[in-house]
Amino acid sequence: MERQTFAWGRLGKTIRRHDRGIEWLWILGLLLAALILYLTNLGSLPLRDWDEGTIAQVAKEIWQGDWLFPTLWGEPYLNKPPLIHWAIASLYSFAGVSEWTTRLPSALLSAVSVPLLYCLGRELFPVRTPAVFSSLVYLTLLPVLRHGRLAMLDGPILCFTILTIWCTLRSRRDLRWALGTGIGLALIALTKGIMALLIAAIALSFLAWDTPRLLFSVYFWTGLFLGSVPAIAWYVAQWQQYAGDFLSTGILDQSLSRIWTTVENHDGPFWYYLLEIVKYPWPWLLFAVYGWRLAWENRNWGWAKLVLIWSGVYLVSVSLMATKLPWYILPLYPALALAAGAELAEVRALPSFRAYPRWWTIILAFLALVATVASIYFGITAQSDRSLIIILGAVALTAVTAAVLIERKDEQFISMLVWGMYVSLLLFVSSPHWIWELNEAFPVQPVAGIVKLTTPRNETVYTSFDYRRPSLDFYSEKPILPPPEAELEQLQQNRAATNISSPEELKLEWFQQYWQNQATPYLLLSADTLSQLNLESLQELGTAPPNFVLIGKSETEK
Repeated sequence: MERQTFAWGRLGKTIRRHDRGIEWLWILGLLLAALILYLTNLGSLPLRDWDEGTIAQVAKEIWQGDWLFPTLWGEPYLNKPPLIHWAIASLYSFAGVSEWTTRLPSALLSAVSVPLLYCLGRELFPVRTPAVFSSLVYLTLLPVLRHGRLAMLDGPILCFTILTIWCTLRSRRDLRWALGTGIGLALIALTKGIMALLIAAIALSFLAWDTPRLLFSVYFWTGLFLGSVPAIAWYVAQWQQYAGDFLSTGILDQSLSRIWTTVENHDGPFWYYLLEIVKYPWPWLLFAVYGWRLAWENRNWGWAKLVLIWSGVYLVSVSLMATKLPWYILPLYPALALAAGAELAEVRALPSFRAYPRWWTIILAFLALVATVASIYFGITAQSDRSLIIILGAVALTAVTAAVLIERKDEQFISMLVWGMYVSLLLFVSSPHWIWELNEAFPVQPVAGIVKLTTPRNETVYTSFDYRRPSLDFYSEKPILPPPEAELEQLQQNRAATNISSPEELKLEWFQQYWQNQATPYLLLSADTLSQLNLESLQELGTAPPNFVLIGKSETEK
């Protein structure tokens, strides 16, 4: 009996070692796949308005100046906490300032979130399959990939959110993991402020439903507090430095007021984020819908409770906010991936004679048709783009092949969708189209080049362009501003008795007065605007596409 017990003990250890080996293979494989997707072609395109330009400038000023109290063009920066800015500034200090170094910290954290979601799934599901499918779905979600590659705060927020939820799940078996929950919340608080309160509400709501005894544990709350100490310390330091300004600007105006006030006209109806979900996470939304239904039917299970709480609490919370931006919905996507992964695992376990829902075939065939038509369109227009044709062709081939496999009741459609979407997204990030917002306005680098080369470092440049562009400021190494709104309003009041009433006429009048009153004015004007101004003693300093002219006063006039 003793020998048999010893043999079975050795066998058990061997099985556990083998299982740990498989776990590490999955983790490392997912990390490698994510790194390829998130780092390919990362620094090839210029920084985007608004977040990228602003974050890069703040990081550069941190690197060149004060690390604890960041500034933006010399003024205190109270918009967001500086954790990601610190990471970028650290990279600037030994790798230089570039698009690649600006985006790398966010891209790395976003890539790490993929194996983190796998670890969360292994803690949540009783078997490995749904965890694998969930992480593969999350890996190939377009919104997560695109925003995770940008120098924005939302990719890191996804990583820290998954870390927080994973540690919360583990704390059910070992209260020491509550420290990890606190650290995750601190990282969120040091990245996006009060966002930590919403994620904490999701984690605590899940525990209240699934493991309520933890909420009465002194050890759990102690770990939570100890992990949050770095964030608390930073907020105390900011309050001591800026006092009321930090509370009114950093906490109220830039965080809390977004709940009930629309910031910069970024508003929308209550169903705004439902439309965002409908637009982008295909084809996985198709399976997530069935996964949410499966979670409701099995809501006595821990995984179902988490998916329902995470999806419901987060979606309702951001939908009630007055300020709405597309990337605010990103922290919902890990829950969507878990729902889709659970449904795909359920499908794989079905007997081979069971038919899949007919809607899957219909919708995938429709997606293939749309991608095919779009590919043909970009092939026959005057602006023919080979990269778009290839990307859309890959999507169409993936969707139609998966539709055929589903019709044949072949579970290989899952592998086809994962591999096809991965290749399609790899083609997408290898193309110049992955930041499509760059096409919304003029390219900033040629314009910034002449401004940086021909104007003194500390001089402000005013432009006839309608709004300020942080990326243009960053590349120019100085603010380039439209005429101040307050001065235009004052000018309008002073000219109330005249015919000068349109915005264009007011701007022309403002430029005329500014030129006359300043000893060294620098104006970046469109050619049309310059032709309408009667400016004396001007000196053309340079031109840049599409039609910009940089002017200053001649040396004789100065």
